[in-house]
Amino acid sequence: MRRPAHPYSVNRPVYSEDSFSEEHQNICRKHKTLQDHVKVYLRCDATRVKRVACSLLPIIQWVRLYNVKKWLVGDLVSGVSTGLVSVLQGLAYCLLASLPPWYGLYTAFFPVIIYFFLGTSRHISVGAFPVLSLMVGSVVTRLVPDEGPIANITGFEGLTKDEQRVMVAASVTFLMGIIQLAFGLVQAGFIVTYLSDVLISGYTTAAAIHILVSQLKFVLGLNIKNYTGPLALIYTLEEIFAQIENSNIASLVMSAIIIVVVFIVKELNERFKAKLPVPLPIEVAITVIACGVSYACKFVEKYDVDVVGKIPVGYEPPMAPSVEIFKLTVMDAFPMAIVAFAVAYSVAKVYAIKHEYTIDGNQELIAFGVSNIFGATFRSFAASTALSRTAVQESTGGKTQVAGLLSAIIVMIVTISIGFLLEPLPKAVLGAIVIINLKGMLMQMRVVGFLWKKDRPDCMVWLMTFGGSLLLGMDLGIPVGLAAELLALVFRTQFPRCSLLANISGTDIYRDCKDYRNIFAPSGVKIFRISTPIYFANVEFFRNKLNEYLGFNPLRVLRKRNKALQKIKKLLKSGELQITEKGLLYMTSNSNEDSDDEGNTEDLDQPSDYKDLPLQVNWNAELPANMRVPKVDVHSVILDFAAVSFLDISAIKGLKSALKELIRVEVDVYIVACDRYVLEKLHSCSFFDDEIKTSMFFLSLHDAMLHVMENHPIILEYNTLNEKVSCVSPALTSDSFSFQVLWPETKL
Repeated sequence: MRRPAHPYSVNRPVYSEDSFSEEHQNICRKHKTLQDHVKVYLRCDATRVKRVACSLLPIIQWVRLYNVKKWLVGDLVSGVSTGLVSVLQGLAYCLLASLPPWYGLYTAFFPVIIYFFLGTSRHISVGAFPVLSLMVGSVVTRLVPDEGPIANITGFEGLTKDEQRVMVAASVTFLMGIIQLAFGLVQAGFIVTYLSDVLISGYTTAAAIHILVSQLKFVLGLNIKNYTGPLALIYTLEEIFAQIENSNIASLVMSAIIIVVVFIVKELNERFKAKLPVPLPIEVAITVIACGVSYACKFVEKYDVDVVGKIPVGYEPPMAPSVEIFKLTVMDAFPMAIVAFAVAYSVAKVYAIKHEYTIDGNQELIAFGVSNIFGATFRSFAASTALSRTAVQESTGGKTQVAGLLSAIIVMIVTISIGFLLEPLPKAVLGAIVIINLKGMLMQMRVVGFLWKKDRPDCMVWLMTFGGSLLLGMDLGIPVGLAAELLALVFRTQFPRCSLLANISGTDIYRDCKDYRNIFAPSGVKIFRISTPIYFANVEFFRNKLNEYLGFNPLRVLRKRNKALQKIKKLLKSGELQITEKGLLYMTSNSNEDSDDEGNTEDLDQPSDYKDLPLQVNWNAELPANMRVPKVDVHSVILDFAAVSFLDISAIKGLKSALKELIRVEVDVYIVACDRYVLEKLHSCSFFDDEIKTSMFFLSLHDAMLHVMENHPIILEYNTLNEKVSCVSPALTSDSFSFQVLWPETKL
């Protein structure tokens, strides 16, 4: 049973913006200039130095709060579990980057160390991310292709193909880190807001298909050329199908078994996650088993299975990036920097909300920028985070980045001491593990049906991003997605929803007159609402819609009236038209001219000039000499600007023109609920003049409506159950009103 609403009553005067400002003292605020912001930003004192130091080194804050008794055991278990997964995913995702597998171990170590000190998220696991690895791989194979000439770079002299590819990957990662660091230093963390969830979903789904296709050569045991550029996916599939008869059966069977087993165990982990203390480490177990079986059964010798091979012990010395590669890859590094940050920030935000702490987007940019710069110096490739690896770190009890540091130590132990145990690991196993981890991204395709039903512009953004990334390549996918978002935004704002409002009976509430039955709609009054800011792209749509709802074009009416006035003056002057004692016009001769020189169009657009006429013309009455002027049955227009958050110069000019056209055909115009910023801009842009005055602005719709009713005590249309009844509006005797009884209760 619905509880009755509590009535309330408020008595106050009818306020226009001018009267409200006069009665209630307005504070004139001084807006900060760019110079003021720069002074604040560059101010230096002890408090600011301390705050900046804590901001740049978040470890200073959280390490003081570290609870050893409660958190250390969880971090230890999480660190070991995440470290084992990081080793496996580092090897697997390195194949996407077209690099020797062991370089993935570098990516799972060096960036993690830096993020431990600079990162603000306590739960994300830093390291290789499949989409980012694929983007690195496209750059690597473009500059150092499998077949054909390599890029003309001085630093390539004397290097093997693998070393050349490592140089390309490290250099583009270094450049990516510089871009992220620069964005972080200029506080540009807001850029991630331009990548909507829909865009990221479409982009990562297309990336998942690219990754799936790229791993087929390992699963099938084929020697496939790496293609880059537009339609690379099509060319890769074409070559796979051309060579499919040469598939390695051992690799195929092993991959199929691993995919099925890992899928089943992951589903069990998901279904019983509330009962399991930690998820079953099926990927690690499968890797250990596969290494043992491969070594014992001599897969390389007997079945010609491609394996990881020799893994060097320890780390290689640091290297300087190549400036020549910078010049060739700057357009690739930029989207990589954005994607890496967007994915990491999105994942970090999810866990920050879950565990009730905050993260700093700008500091995250700095952390990942320095991590990638430092990692690239030691030959690692682009690092971000992976949702599956982060889920392991959080679900196994990780509380802080101590777990991340321990995972890096596990990776270091593997690299220095026991890496040789992974040498017999078949690449088909890594490919199968990569494919099964794509399930989450591929399942995003289900969102298309939902978006098509609920929000078609968003659906088009998803489809365009997905299609662009799939066919044109991952490097062009982000620009295509941003262009699609821009088109969707323009579509939403260029053709916004407009409506005519009416008063809900017995309230001060106004709603779309098409949505309710019991409404009061005063005749001669139109309340028009536009639900978006007005700017250059939609100002003409606003004017056309306004004219459509009014039922007449004020400029056309004005021109017709001025033309008629010219004719009336001409006929009066010639004596063909005279005035009786009652003020009525009649023809002294039987003149039926209806055509006359329209004169200058600019003159017809000016306010009607009645100064030479001895009476006021009633334009809604019948006119002499067959003159026809459209009738205007509207005396007041109220524009609801509650949703108009800004106006640009073009919109201000268009609005001013529209208001003047209405005022010149004797229609009163009122603007209500206008934002203070918009009012200030109107004043600064010389919007007001002799015709458009500040007195037309009112605080609310009801203020404006009561003002109209005071000036025009006219017929009301009471609309109930689709039956219209008319009653005369009583003249208002007071400037105040009550919200309790807003309209007269008329007995009919």
